[in-house]
Amino acid sequence: MTLRSVTTSPHGPLQVITSGAFAAALKDLLPLYEQKYQVKVELSFGSSIGAAHDSIPTRLSQGQKFDVFVLAGSALDNFIHEDKIKNGTRVDLVSSQIAAAIREGDPVPDISTLESFKHTLLTIGRIAYSASASGTYLSTELFPQLGIADEMSVKAKKIFSERVGTILMRNEADLGFQQLSELLPIQGIKILGDLPPEAQRSFFFSAGIGSNTQKEEQARHLIEFLASTEVADQIRKTGLKPVLAKAPWLN
Repeated sequence: MTLRSVTTSPHGPLQVITSGAFAAALKDLLPLYEQKYQVKVELSFGSSIGAAHDSIPTRLSQGQKFDVFVLAGSALDNFIHEDKIKNGTRVDLVSSQIAAAIREGDPVPDISTLESFKHTLLTIGRIAYSASASGTYLSTELFPQLGIADEMSVKAKKIFSERVGTILMRNEADLGFQQLSELLPIQGIKILGDLPPEAQRSFFFSAGIGSNTQKEEQARHLIEFLASTEVADQIRKTGLKPVLAKAPWLN
């Protein structure tokens, strides 16, 4: 599909905010978009959920406004319910999975089966996990299901406003969990791969348009670009699986 043209907004740059999973993809794609369509975009970052100083919920509570949001689909739906994002504008961009990582050169733990994964969690020293959607799943669902919530409450640390891979590289943890796309850019870590199938959870990361935007045409155009086959291969390189969903306003 050939993307339609778009007019430049008279109200300044398009304000976009993304959670971590789609951040690497946007960093690669936005310069191409700006050059091709002569549209200026300003990009901000924040976790989909949580009360960190730079999380998307905190930013919105402070009155910050954005034209386009890219974040975990469940969190985006909550913002639609709260009228922070326009109803009928959700477009699923990618699916993403949780990966595990250690520092390069450290002994490689076995996470190939559910039993070995649980054993590794119980025997490895320090664990770090994201404060966003993937970490919430680990701490509130998976650890309790495995019967190790009490042990993990002591040895596992939730990381706010920082990549888990960075925590590993500072030797503040021995095993880290985050979306694969957030671990891949970190130099010096070894990605162990996905969690065992029984423990894995896929997440949709989706785009939506801010309820107070004055640039809805430009916001729609950018989302169409991010959901298009034109950029799918570049998105795959960042560790995400494009959904190639059609925007609802094009149906």
